[in-house]
Amino acid sequence: MSKINNASELVAKIKQFEGQKKIDLSSGEDLSIAIMSLISLEEHFYFTAQKTGKHGYYNWLDKVREIRKEMLKKLVNEPEGEVWCISKHLLASSMRLIEVGTKELHNKKANEAEKIFNRAYELYNLFWGLNLKVVPLGEVKKIDQTALDKNDKNKFPIWRKLGSVIQKVLDCCRE
Repeated sequence: MSKINNASELVAKIKQFEGQKKIDLSSGEDLSIAIMSLISLEEHFYFTAQKTGKHGYYNWLDKVREIRKEMLKKLVNEPEGEVWCISKHLLASSMRLIEVGTKELHNKKANEAEKIFNRAYELYNLFWGLNLKVVPLGEVKKIDQTALDKNDKNKFPIWRKLGSVIQKVLDCCRE
């Protein structure tokens, strides 16, 4: 993987994906949302089994887990280390934060909801950045928290940089 020196090079790398017909990122985005829901279903089957004492719900949990694993394989290709689990937890955390933000919004706490929604989107973008392999990990070192890499002089949070790049690629309205 070639080294990315700044945000402009990161945007250029992402644009390489845009022209490739074999990568349907709008379907990938839909699939990632479906995986989030499958993870939530696993959790709900677990808690329902625990709360009711009806262990038959574990059978449903297992069936949903198998579907989730099958679908996650479509997005997480050749994971190294714990990228598989990291990916699953990034999606699960993003989904849960969306739910918490929605509750805050319903409770008329729009400012708090927006902060939580932003955090959910940061995690979601991190999932895509990791799985599209647009951020080279080989040279990860301690750098300024706002820098994309050691050569990045723009002082914007990495989340915003990654989010703006991923947003250019993931367009759920593209058919």
